[in-house]
Amino acid sequence: MNASPRVALLIDADNVSADVIEQAVQRTMTEHGNIHVRRAYCNAETALKQQALFKRLSVRPMVNLSAGKNSTDIAMAVDAMDLVIAERPDVVVLVSSDSDFAPLVIRLREKGCRVCGIGQQGKTGDETVAIYDSFVDLLHHQAPKASPAKKRTTRRAKAAPAAAPSVPALPDDVVRILDAVTELATGNKVELNLAAERLRAAKLLGKSASSPKLFKKHPELFLLTPEKTPNKVQYVGPVRS
Repeated sequence: MNASPRVALLIDADNVSADVIEQAVQRTMTEHGNIHVRRAYCNAETALKQQALFKRLSVRPMVNLSAGKNSTDIAMAVDAMDLVIAERPDVVVLVSSDSDFAPLVIRLREKGCRVCGIGQQGKTGDETVAIYDSFVDLLHHQAPKASPAKKRTTRRAKAAPAAAPSVPALPDDVVRILDAVTELATGNKVELNLAAERLRAAKLLGKSASSPKLFKKHPELFLLTPEKTPNKVQYVGPVRS
């Protein structure tokens, strides 16, 4: 039995949102089984704002006190090279939508690491995606804004029930996939052969079409494993009501 790969997760916390950081940790654990090094690089303000998140995810904040341009990126790059020499990770996952890490990605690959990227949807350019061995954009789920409180006109007036948190609407084709392969909605891994059979029965997949290609249209919602020759698919998007 092969040992699980040693994985280092390095997060540019000044570049991506808190919920994308949380998704990135969960996705990396799902894909690789364990994360040996978890570090988030940020300024002091971000470290204070996200300290509860970092503690909950067991992420070590690496606070950069320098105020110069790209100083956090430089600190992350220097630390990444120290880590790859000292810890010898098999996989390095960089969480950032910044294209400035291209030289770092190339250098880490030369050191024998597989370099994966995770970015925030809407912030990542095509030139960033191309430099990594694999890359996925995660959707930032914005928290609903609280409405200003209205003055009570009477002591007996009942408070309105709290609004449910908003969940981003899923694309129509994703909804059809989840309706056809109902096991996916539970978050469990499903054999690709079974998924393909259900999709063809629902006329969502041609007889000779590839089911992985269909799922890869939404990499932020469907995870294919193992990465090189996938035989299972898992839905990792928001829970449907």
